[in-house]
Amino acid sequence: MDLHILDHRLRVTSISKNGLVNFTHPLIKLIFLRNRTRCKFFSLTETPENYTVVLDEEGFKELQPSEHLKVEGSIWLPLNVVSNGNASSSSQAVGVTKIAKSVIAPLAQQHVSVFMLSTYQTDFILVREKDLSIVISTLEEEFNMYKEVGGESVPMHCLDVSNGLQKNGKEAMQPTVHPVLIPQNQFCVMSLDPDTLPSIATTLIDVLFYSNSPKEDAQSSPSQDLDCIKFFSFSLIDGYISLVMDTEAQRQFPADLLFTSSSGELWRMVRIGGQPLGFDECGIVAQISQPLADSDISAYYISTFSFDHALVSPASALMVTFSSDI
Repeated sequence: MDLHILDHRLRVTSISKNGLVNFTHPLIKLIFLRNRTRCKFFSLTETPENYTVVLDEEGFKELQPSEHLKVEGSIWLPLNVVSNGNASSSSQAVGVTKIAKSVIAPLAQQHVSVFMLSTYQTDFILVREKDLSIVISTLEEEFNMYKEVGGESVPMHCLDVSNGLQKNGKEAMQPTVHPVLIPQNQFCVMSLDPDTLPSIATTLIDVLFYSNSPKEDAQSSPSQDLDCIKFFSFSLIDGYISLVMDTEAQRQFPADLLFTSSSGELWRMVRIGGQPLGFDECGIVAQISQPLADSDISAYYISTFSFDHALVSPASALMVTFSSDI
């Protein structure tokens, strides 16, 4: 298998709900006006707490400093696993499951924190730029390593990256067992031809900026398994669009423009964390994905500024709850 270090330097940010009005113009520009921005990696995810925005340095320039904008201090680099020339294989479990044992678990053992972003097309593993040497030394025996340089994938052995490669040296810590929440709503992972994006512009703007959570008010927060929570994710990365939404939001879009897998499966969400997780704890993704990988169960995984979210089949949701308690 091949591991590609993509040519993006990313920032992970959060916009408060009541501060969104200050960022409506730059966000609409980044989503709809591709010819007016040099941003190539953009992801916006709404949760009950806030909006998580992951974007490259060109996109980050569009966001003006504000008391409503939180910025994680690190530069993050996206990694992508490619198998047999494709980013995924239809004959096996999809999503984070297929890389749990080969990427996620080894990095957790080396105390490397990861930020996951699963999309319709592939899975991006974000690591801090300062951890890159540890990532390479940890995974180089398992993968053919490539680094994107000017749009071309260059084998790592052709680059001068050997200096400073090392293992972390830290003893792997037992990850904290975090509580999980299983909302009642079901979700779909979909895509869209970028050329048809203007056709759904009004609906997308309404869902992102004007719709309310099913039970959202000033003091509410999801705390019971029966809650339906607001979760909507839009990604535009290197020209490919991915959307994650619940079935209620899906009904607002024209059915003939959005497409999903041939089976059209729906997913249940497992939301990880009772309190905001932060960015320094390692092993959270491994703790969730490893049992799923052992059972060959597909799962998408989306990290946000405050919590992590796994999407699994309805029958597998309770398995994740059980495994997180072990």
